[in-house]
Amino acid sequence: MKPLEFTDFSEFKLMLGKELPTGNWYTITQEMINNFANATLDKQWIHIDEKRAEKESPFKSTVAHGFMSVAMISRMLEEAFTIKSVKMGLNYGINKVRFPSPVPVNSELRMLSSVKEIEELANNGIKVTFSCTIEIKGQQKPACVAEFIAALFE
Repeated sequence: MKPLEFTDFSEFKLMLGKELPTGNWYTITQEMINNFANATLDKQWIHIDEKRAEKESPFKSTVAHGFMSVAMISRMLEEAFTIKSVKMGLNYGINKVRFPSPVPVNSELRMLSSVKEIEELANNGIKVTFSCTIEIKGQQKPACVAEFIAALFE
């Protein structure tokens, strides 16, 4: 999938209230889960102990950390659009984060998103709120729903 391309903020602002392109599917491997566990120091057995999870977990396998799906939002948004004039982007915040469904190892995730709000910032910037839903292939309930906020600067 090719991302939407915008020359500058004035073009991008026309996306307010509209959906962005749906992203690619990502397979969540045990290696990815282990790397996230090591980076965040969250080594709870439901994430990293495959044998124990198979026997004791209600999910019958390891599951990804909820915040791992949140951490993937920035990358998934990069797949949806680019603004050529942007020199720098920052993660500004996240509102209304929910994890309706666990993400078992080897699940495939992708994101649906739309532009909910755009506010002007100082220093040639805008603050963009995206409505994000991270889907799990083959499941009705999503892995994550959130309002992701980015600060972008020209």
